[in-house]
Amino acid sequence: MAGTVVVFDFDKTIIDCDSDNWVVDELGATELFESLLPTMPWNSLMDRMMVELHAMGKSIEDIADVLRRAPLDPHVAAGIKSAYALGCELKVVSDANLFFIETILEHHGLLSFFSEINTNPSYVDEEGKLRISPYHDFKQSSHGCPLCPPNMCKSMILERMSASVSASGKKRFIYLGDGKGDYCPSLRLTDEDFVMPRKNYPLWELISGNPVLVKPKVHEWSDGEEQERVLLQLINQAISADASGSSQLLAIDCKFETLPMPARESLRQALPLRL
Repeated sequence: MAGTVVVFDFDKTIIDCDSDNWVVDELGATELFESLLPTMPWNSLMDRMMVELHAMGKSIEDIADVLRRAPLDPHVAAGIKSAYALGCELKVVSDANLFFIETILEHHGLLSFFSEINTNPSYVDEEGKLRISPYHDFKQSSHGCPLCPPNMCKSMILERMSASVSASGKKRFIYLGDGKGDYCPSLRLTDEDFVMPRKNYPLWELISGNPVLVKPKVHEWSDGEEQERVLLQLINQAISADASGSSQLLAIDCKFETLPMPARESLRQALPLRL
């Protein structure tokens, strides 16, 4: 039996900001962050920033309080709940970290809808500091992908997902993302899958630059309301195709499907942003 797996990036896809930038900025460590940014990989820098925040007297609960204030569009939450209710399997693939993601999703009552969260591990040490580790231990060996940051290749995660779900029948993927790190997995999807890039963000720009490289059908979105609407359209198309026994999903006239939407407010970007 066919089914649909919806894979969400987290930063600027589920939440409307970058969680790393949000925490550093809200806790008053922007200047230190910017001074250290040129000296180390992003993932290593965030681990260092957690140590520095602890030295500044910021507790793990201070970090959690800031995370609970991170902007999450109600339409995104509604889309997640509807996708789950329609029988989709929901997963997260993110270059944030587990504490940040779980804290935010739990606060909004969304954690239980996800069967899997793939992200950088994190834990609170005996001194109360949050420590963040790389998903892929690049100091031991490289994942070998030139498109991705050293700590995470999302294609490797997607390939594992594909292998794990194949035993339960053929699956199609809907992949939502915004950043440069979401491009590599988009290249691995098939023509029976969908990719939903956030319009005018790095993933969208990379796909737009050479759309023939991308096999899945591309459906852009600009804000939470449009994300919810497009996602549910694609899920309902998939359900209809499964019900009719067709192996072909609903055709579209062009590679991109553009839906008119009102202009959205500029995102809060006080710190340098990851691609």
